[in-house]
Amino acid sequence: MYLTDRSAPAKADAGQGRRRGRGPRVAPVVLVLGAVSLVTDISSEMVTAVLPLYLVSTLGFSPLGFGTLDGVYNGVSALVQLTGGHLADRARNHKLLAGLGYGLSALCKPLLLLASGLGTLGTVLALDRTGKGLRTAPRDAMISLSTPPETQGRAFGVHRAMDTTGAMLGPLAAFLILRAATDGYDAVFGVSTCVAALGVLVLVLFVPGRGEGARGGAGAVAGATHGAGVADVADAAGATDLADAAGVAETVRAANTADATGAEHGRRPVRPGEALALLRLPRLRALAGCAALLGLTTVSDAFVYLLLQRRAGIGEEWFPLLPLGTAAVFLLLALPLGTLADRIGRRTVFLAGHVALLTGYALLLWAPDTPVLPPVVLALHGAFYAATDGVLPAALADIVPEQLRASGLAVVGTSQALARFCCSLAFGAAWTAWGDGPALAGAAAGLLCCAAVAGAVLRPAGGTR
Repeated sequence: MYLTDRSAPAKADAGQGRRRGRGPRVAPVVLVLGAVSLVTDISSEMVTAVLPLYLVSTLGFSPLGFGTLDGVYNGVSALVQLTGGHLADRARNHKLLAGLGYGLSALCKPLLLLASGLGTLGTVLALDRTGKGLRTAPRDAMISLSTPPETQGRAFGVHRAMDTTGAMLGPLAAFLILRAATDGYDAVFGVSTCVAALGVLVLVLFVPGRGEGARGGAGAVAGATHGAGVADVADAAGATDLADAAGVAETVRAANTADATGAEHGRRPVRPGEALALLRLPRLRALAGCAALLGLTTVSDAFVYLLLQRRAGIGEEWFPLLPLGTAAVFLLLALPLGTLADRIGRRTVFLAGHVALLTGYALLLWAPDTPVLPPVVLALHGAFYAATDGVLPAALADIVPEQLRASGLAVVGTSQALARFCCSLAFGAAWTAWGDGPALAGAAAGLLCCAAVAGAVLRPAGGTR
């Protein structure tokens, strides 16, 4: 399996009694990065909240055309994540790559004011997602490297809660701007530009630079693997083949040796071969494969909101508030579910999130049209993200050496994002050809099958939780 299923990490056992009344504190860098994500998500979600309706109702895009743009919106970042993750590890400067990503996305916001056709909009959205792809893995690596392995879920839960606070405020701001401004969509894009610039400023001024503030949890991980033998690394990485384990052990030793001498002689850049060696870890391959499999049947948020609007007859003026419901539930559950994943096992929480999403699909298909339908579907949608979005990168801390943490995050994130890109294209085509109901029914059936496969692949060897 990959998503570690255990009641508590071994290192945490000795101090569990002392910390029972109060959870461990998160590193300051996690809080600062959370603030950057909060501000940036206000900007991004202002655009995301109005974009589906703007494209379909104002510009007259068909479901297939919208699915193509939505696929570009999600897929381009996947193609860039591997590059961003490797460059961050190679340069040993996660802040620089994250800053470039945030800056590029901020520069794209005003270009939305000039784009109106499929080609120009696709180019602007592709550049915006390029920025997201550059920043995601380095940012998550900074969080992971500043946090002990036994509290990874909590740290990512705190960050995702702050991130989601911005995702909740963004749609609310867009809603208020649309009601107050004459040229509502242009006003949304303009304000979004200013907020994005503020997020970049917070990153530049307050996030620690190269190596600073990001060693609290990583040192323990690196020390544990520095003198490890083949058997130790094989057990940590889930390797079942001795040759694979020996190769991974050699990679870890080489990277740790460079770290040991880095203080005096400068850090040696990570070579591409060391990053590629991550693919020899069976547990990493299993996680990336399952993330991709489930992503193939995960309908994008924009389509979910369009389906809910049509199903419940929600007026266009209220459409920007739909992401607010998802974000509110995500905010409430991100930290509790992240902490729960640390305690009862990440596989259990991860799969439970997909069960919540499948239940939401079923309600959209077969539940009667009642006033409670929108809040229930949005609550399930938010629970899905709370149970999966932070749990997935938190699990990587158990097997990926800290020198290659950004590359490992990028491998899994890329596999998932590419799959969702394909899902957006396929769902848009199915909606155009057969209608929204059959398209969603196909996605739900696929998700059920894929979740069953993922549950079997990620099952721990010694248990069934």
